[in-house]
Amino acid sequence: MIVESHYDAVVVGGGHNGLVAAAYLARAGQSVLVLERGESFGGAAASKAIFPGLDARISRYSYLVSLLPSAIVVDLGLRFASRRRAIASCTPYDRNGEASALLMSNVDEARSAASFQARAGAADWRGYQALADSRQALASRIWPSLLRPLQSRARWTASLETTTERAAWDAFVERPLGEVIERSVQDDLVRGLLFTDAKIGILTHPHDPTLLQNRCFLVHVTGQGTGEWQVPVGGMGALADTLVASAREAGARLIKLATVESIHPGSPRHTVGLRLAGDDREFAIEATRVLVNAGPRVFARLLGQPWVSRSADEGSVCKVNLLLRRLPRLRADVEASDAFCGTFHVDESYSGMQNSYQQAAAGQIPERPPFELYCHTLTDPSILSPALREAGYHTLTLFGLDAPYKLFEADHDETRAELLRHYVRALNAHLAEPIEDCLAVDAEGNACVEVKTPRDLERELTMDRGNIFHGELSWFFADEADLEGSWGVETPYERIYRCGSSATRGGGVSGIPGHSAARRIFEELGLTGGFSA
Repeated sequence: MIVESHYDAVVVGGGHNGLVAAAYLARAGQSVLVLERGESFGGAAASKAIFPGLDARISRYSYLVSLLPSAIVVDLGLRFASRRRAIASCTPYDRNGEASALLMSNVDEARSAASFQARAGAADWRGYQALADSRQALASRIWPSLLRPLQSRARWTASLETTTERAAWDAFVERPLGEVIERSVQDDLVRGLLFTDAKIGILTHPHDPTLLQNRCFLVHVTGQGTGEWQVPVGGMGALADTLVASAREAGARLIKLATVESIHPGSPRHTVGLRLAGDDREFAIEATRVLVNAGPRVFARLLGQPWVSRSADEGSVCKVNLLLRRLPRLRADVEASDAFCGTFHVDESYSGMQNSYQQAAAGQIPERPPFELYCHTLTDPSILSPALREAGYHTLTLFGLDAPYKLFEADHDETRAELLRHYVRALNAHLAEPIEDCLAVDAEGNACVEVKTPRDLERELTMDRGNIFHGELSWFFADEADLEGSWGVETPYERIYRCGSSATRGGGVSGIPGHSAARRIFEELGLTGGFSA
């Protein structure tokens, strides 16, 4: 395929953030080229029928959405929607040999209160609500700021207006998260329920002095100002598809199976070296601006710079995709349609997660690795064919914590298999029938189970050390005063930008870094309009 020799903007990486930036720039009349090394666009926000002979489009890597601003959906004319889960979470437990579950509803507070107090009592319920109020007070301030230039820490603290906001800042920004959790509630299971949002995807603990756990927590509880996670209708691939359509309709050129080999900074234009699949030639494309939608290691390699991994950059996740012939029955008196509609927590008590962290940090597979599941198809069955829906099939998504990249370095396949055995054994302890009896079988006679480790994510998505956030998570503000007023996408190279999750305020399926890169370029070009927020 022959491509033009010059573009106003070349986007390296066709994940969702790169597509967001491309769509904004193309709508402003810029000539835009998006280069994707894989065979499809969307990156981690993609869906695929992964089980032979079964028409089920699985959100293979990412799975829920909370951080995508409605302003981006409106600006780019995206045909995308998400649905609320009726149940927020279900946490099974045994008390005196009797199976029960803590059920938190998104639509019935009385039901949540009754279930919560049956487990932890009225005092913890009050403490839980107070912590939730404090968290939301800060989240409602953070959320609209994510589509604006960065403010300094000092400006943020000066802007806090109420006692609740100032207390929330101290609890969630200044002090280790474990302190406010332990001060607010006493029940070990409830403490764990609160802390899981601080561990998703990374290896950390409640009193980590780096406050990495606080940054992770705020990413997971800030979306829409409420922190509620919803189900993408049509799966994550539906978002990728509509972003591709938006970018193309605006005039952007998208090329897949195009591997970028180098970026050579220049003036007035940069040079991007790339190879196309099945073609031995290396193309040289000139670009006024280059946007890199990739992690720090790829960024450094493309620019011929060294890269050294830090401990905070390490990913810690094991994702399992399952297709079931039916949902399993539970030992507790809870319908499967309620239990798996929200997030189903397994071995995520506060003390249990501290034990698993210590074991994983020491290079051992945790004896009881924490994990959580949810069923996409209870809220959105459209990812299944009519035949599978009629037959009662469902998907389950399992997200495992405390599974750091380094665990898989010695024997990847055996470690992956061992973790899966742990997950199955722990899940079955809460079920009235083995999960194995409920699994679908594909056309080749294999059980419908797919496991993705940090090493898989690195190989398939170029996520450095399997970190789903493309590196250490940042704060929502400029932690250095001289960065105030920037968009968090700027680099030491003029007219070269980070537009993916490694940008400040990156992480998660949000489109925010892509939006920020476009905003920065619009400012440089003196363009107005195009953004509703």
